Amino acid sequence: MTLHSARTTLVVGGARSGKSSFAQKLCEDSPHSLFYVATSPVLPDDSEFAARIQKHKDDRGPRWTAIEEEIDISRVIREYDAPHNALLVDCATLWLNNLMYHALPLKEHIEALLEQLRVCQARVVVVSNEVGQGIVPTAPDVRAFRDYQGRLNQRLAETCERVVEVRLGLPVLLKPTNQPKLVL
Repeated sequence: MTLHSARTTLVVGGARSGKSSFAQKLCEDSPHSLFYVATSPVLPDDSEFAARIQKHKDDRGPRWTAIEEEIDISRVIREYDAPHNALLVDCATLWLNNLMYHALPLKEHIEALLEQLRVCQARVVVVSNEVGQGIVPTAPDVRAFRDYQGRLNQRLAETCERVVEVRLGLPVLLKPTNQPKLVL
């Protein structure tokens, strides 16, 4: 699988499935200039999470330019939109969390991202978590987040030219597919 075969790619999977590593390698195997769009807020009192972020930075190496943006990722894609660029957005799940935490208009931000993905010339890989395959959460706000995330993933999958699910470190191509159209 190469980055050249699709302009936009959604990489989805569960926690620790290998999705970020796969997405990073997909970008690194290309000749493009590499930009890592980090959506995670830096939490001052969470040393374990800070160590995770540092490990991601160390794993990427000097070829990558890091851009930290918790909210307006459509602006970042627009700003770095050029045919010779590849942007890795990691991840849509934390981005959605940020939007909800700050009580920002979800529909407006999601539509802006989807529109930018439709028109961009750069290669864009979006990483997102599959959060709907577990148990039904008991807390209403957690259920709402799970539901919004599931709908966001569906919209991203519809918009992106390619969708890859990573399970156990193994990529499975979901879109495009050469499977025949099923009818009753």
